[in-house]
Amino acid sequence: MDDDLSPRIRAVIDLNVAGAREYSGRHEYDGVIQDLSPDGVRAGLARLAAAAAAGASLDDAHDESHLAAFEAGARVTYGELELHRRNPLLHLGALDLSGYDRDYAPQGERDRARLAQLAAWPDACDAAVTALDLVSAPVAAALLDGVRGLAAGIPAEAPTVTAGSARAAHGRLVAHLERAAAAGDPDAALGAAGLTRLMGEAESIELDLGGLAERADAERDRLTELLTASCGQIAPGRPPLDVARELVRDHPGPDGVIDAARDWTRQAIAFTRDRDLVPYHDGECLVGPAPESRRWAMAMMSWAAPGEPEGPSWYHITPPDESWPQQEQDEWLEVFSATTLPGITVHEVAPGHFSHGRAIRHAPTAVRRLLQSEAFVEGWAHYAEEVCVEEDFGAGDPRFAVGIWLEALIRVTRLACAIGVHTAGMSVADGARRFERDTHLAGPAALSEARRATFDPTYGRYTWGKLEIMRLREEASQQWGTGFSLRRFHAALLDLGAPPLGLAGTAIVRG
Repeated sequence: MDDDLSPRIRAVIDLNVAGAREYSGRHEYDGVIQDLSPDGVRAGLARLAAAAAAGASLDDAHDESHLAAFEAGARVTYGELELHRRNPLLHLGALDLSGYDRDYAPQGERDRARLAQLAAWPDACDAAVTALDLVSAPVAAALLDGVRGLAAGIPAEAPTVTAGSARAAHGRLVAHLERAAAAGDPDAALGAAGLTRLMGEAESIELDLGGLAERADAERDRLTELLTASCGQIAPGRPPLDVARELVRDHPGPDGVIDAARDWTRQAIAFTRDRDLVPYHDGECLVGPAPESRRWAMAMMSWAAPGEPEGPSWYHITPPDESWPQQEQDEWLEVFSATTLPGITVHEVAPGHFSHGRAIRHAPTAVRRLLQSEAFVEGWAHYAEEVCVEEDFGAGDPRFAVGIWLEALIRVTRLACAIGVHTAGMSVADGARRFERDTHLAGPAALSEARRATFDPTYGRYTWGKLEIMRLREEASQQWGTGFSLRRFHAALLDLGAPPLGLAGTAIVRG
């Protein structure tokens, strides 16, 4: 294994193998599945403790705090909360073969790594069955389809014996989760203390969940007012969610989705460059259909990771399958409407994830390039959407703003439901009703969003991250006075890579 990393950084990313491979570009982990068995996790935590005890503090005080937050987050995830025993999502990510569809290396090299990882499935699946002894029924039920879907990633060219052993092991894992879905604990809640620790330690924040819930309600109210005003420009006097539900029906057909996404990508990149909203405007962003293994996601950014050679980033779009019933195709295509696709594109591309990925590649230290706060990553892209409204992207077309407010209402409702499900006795059905009340989602879509709260307790990170960045921007404006500009603030912030939210204030001090 490469020895270019300090033992402390290595110990942290050894506890996040899939993420380090995919988003940081550490391909020494290709073909490797993280050992998430009880013994494997204990060994990983022991290495983390030993490295932290023996390792010197980093020279840069911010980087030292950044690394320490990731060490603390790993201890909470695996030590205090033992999520490898509670949450199949960790094991699903470890087993997933879809990352090898990215063209970060020659096809043959990626194919060999995929087969090596597939060959490790039997031990990894059996380790998952052993570890997952505390899975609640709601979590198991919500993730069953995702775990079943792993088998679709087994390549047709895999040797018969390797594929057969992998399928048999996968079947044992699926059967285990089916039993948990039928007979597991009906309560998925982590509890207030658990959720506070999970969110706060990794982000280096003394978190007040009650205060955050109040901020979520206030943000919902602000967004509802903004949506009402924007919809009022289109259809005065009508209920805004009714207007929004009509607007999203204006979308391209399946054959036109990719072209529409390419057009909005060109516009978003040009707009971001013209307004000089981010520190780096280099790199290439291509647009195309998602690889088959990733068609569960309607839209996603696969950026050129900082540990990889220079190459294109991909904005992947998934049109509906033409074999689906027409109603299902139409519902899927509503995501790519003339109202919502522009906002999705600025989130995924510029000044969102693509622009952020370019800044991370330029970040000055290994800590900032490799250790990426998910709350900051998603918070930045979500914040970027609102920046584009402020800067008049879309030339004043109120549909763009409507799309931004619709997505923002979904995300703030995620935050409210995560806190509710894990601390306040909110049921999945209660959460679905909240999505139906506060957003344009209904029926299965609202229920799916509510179920996600059970297995992704930090999925409110989009809104939380955005709110923290907006708070910092106001602070920077006050402290810098006439010296404040969006370009200066964004450059100072992104120089930190994707820092824990509680450490992002370094940008104000050093900017």
